Amino acid sequence: MHLDVIDWIVIAVFGILILGIGISYTGKASGTMANYFLGGRNLSWWIAGTSMVATTFAADTPLAVTELVAKSGISGNWLWWNMLFGGLLTTFFFARLWRRAGIITDLEFIEMRYSGKAASFLRGFRAIYLGIFMNSLIIGWVNVALMSIIEVFFEVPRTEQLIYVAIAMIIVVIYSSLSGLLGVAITDVVQFAIAIFGCIVLAYLVVGSEQIGGIAGLKEKLPSWSLNYFPQIGSDDGGTGIAETLTLSVGAFLAFTTVQWWASWYPGNEPGGGGYIAQRMMSTKNEKHALYATLFFQIAHYCVRPWPWILVALSAVVLYPELSLEDKKLGFVMAMKDFLPSGLKGLLLVAFFAAYMSTVSTQLNWGASYIINDFYARFVKQDASQRQLVNASRITTFLLMVISLAITTQITSISGVWAFIMEAGAGLGLVLILRWYWWRINAWSEIVATIAPFIAYAFSKFVLAWEFPNSFFLTVGFTTLAWIIATYVTPAVPSGVLQDFYQKIQPDGAWRPVRISLQLPKPRTRIFHLLVAWLSAVVMVYSTLFFIGDLIFQNYSRFFIWLGVALLSMFVMIAISKRIKFFDD
Repeated sequence: MHLDVIDWIVIAVFGILILGIGISYTGKASGTMANYFLGGRNLSWWIAGTSMVATTFAADTPLAVTELVAKSGISGNWLWWNMLFGGLLTTFFFARLWRRAGIITDLEFIEMRYSGKAASFLRGFRAIYLGIFMNSLIIGWVNVALMSIIEVFFEVPRTEQLIYVAIAMIIVVIYSSLSGLLGVAITDVVQFAIAIFGCIVLAYLVVGSEQIGGIAGLKEKLPSWSLNYFPQIGSDDGGTGIAETLTLSVGAFLAFTTVQWWASWYPGNEPGGGGYIAQRMMSTKNEKHALYATLFFQIAHYCVRPWPWILVALSAVVLYPELSLEDKKLGFVMAMKDFLPSGLKGLLLVAFFAAYMSTVSTQLNWGASYIINDFYARFVKQDASQRQLVNASRITTFLLMVISLAITTQITSISGVWAFIMEAGAGLGLVLILRWYWWRINAWSEIVATIAPFIAYAFSKFVLAWEFPNSFFLTVGFTTLAWIIATYVTPAVPSGVLQDFYQKIQPDGAWRPVRISLQLPKPRTRIFHLLVAWLSAVVMVYSTLFFIGDLIFQNYSRFFIWLGVALLSMFVMIAISKRIKFFDD
């Protein structure tokens, strides 16, 4: 496809802007690891929160949502909507604790909470496993998504697509390696604004086109149940045509809503927080900013972002019925190509590049933090100066780019990587939650919970030949049983380590033996109030998501019902939080 001069000008201006912002923060990233990886622990809540949203808005995300909607209707989004439960659990039960810990990475937490060789092994192993292997897989699938966009837009062969991706990665490496997290976070804010604006413009043009005929025309061209937010059993047209694709099995829905959000480790949605989400919480000015950043992230992530993608995805089902199930995700890019005029084509390409860069810059910075802080500085060169570690971080960022590009050439299916990551972490989540609230969890609990999913996954896939959700349930059950056994057959963490942890973090929950050893009185528990606030916030965010949807689809009676539920649940959340002074400094 040919781009006009104005499109290339838009793309060039964007590239110069992002590089300029990133390079301008180089000085502030130098000096210490905290400056480089945490922005000097001085981010405001709205910058940290927007950075979280931008990072999870990758080039593959609109394509993935398009594929989900094409196969399962709006209810297919429960594959990721379910993660709100875990995200808000992090907000109310963990955001303050992560900031209070005063560490650089969430892996550093391991040797704060545990001790001995098992803890050292776990920290070093996860630094390499997550920082290199898992991180490169994530960047690889984002690269493949960008290549799909380039392929549809420019009709170039795969080898040339890889060259364009490499150029984009080099730009990301330049500004992210020089400016550290501060530059990454500031550019995230700009990139997210561009990306979401571009998607809104695309949705407006596609839905308003003659082929669709506005919201009324879209509703007329799709079976009514396909617009429901919850999965349906059966259809109203005999199970053929469009309706045949717009279904989600009850088993899959239950797996998503009742198990996955707490049981499965997934990047950006780690139970209890972790990865780059924990990094953003730890980079804020104080605990209050960490809390507000995480709450803002959940609301923007689930309520603001999805609807432009869903509207384009539903339109693509109507516009491109000839696409196979494997190619349904390309409907989003084809809509960009077919409905955008000159200038806006460049804007939407910039939107996708912005989404791509925000994700990759975070992944590179986060991965480098694990490799340097939790492996190199901990096990290889313990006497390195802060400046040496910052320089090593910049080199590591470049090397991660090279490794990720190599892995990109081997990835053929984005959904295959998604499924592998989801099931390879199934069952680990509960340990990541309980390690803050139960003194008996030890390093072996986490080691076993990290390894066991691979055993169960291999058995269910290659011996039983099970598919999701049955394979997922088996993996969660096996892993949970394995880590519980490991917890009780291995020694508890030494009392001195637990005492130091308890005094620094002041966690709620099952810490009675530790509290007694410190001769401290029993504190007033806040768990019940936090549970009520958490559940109220879950209802508030889902209701907000749904009332925005009903406003768009002109279902005004349901709009007012969901709006009322959202306001009521918000009132309960605020009232409960005030009783325990949760939002106070």
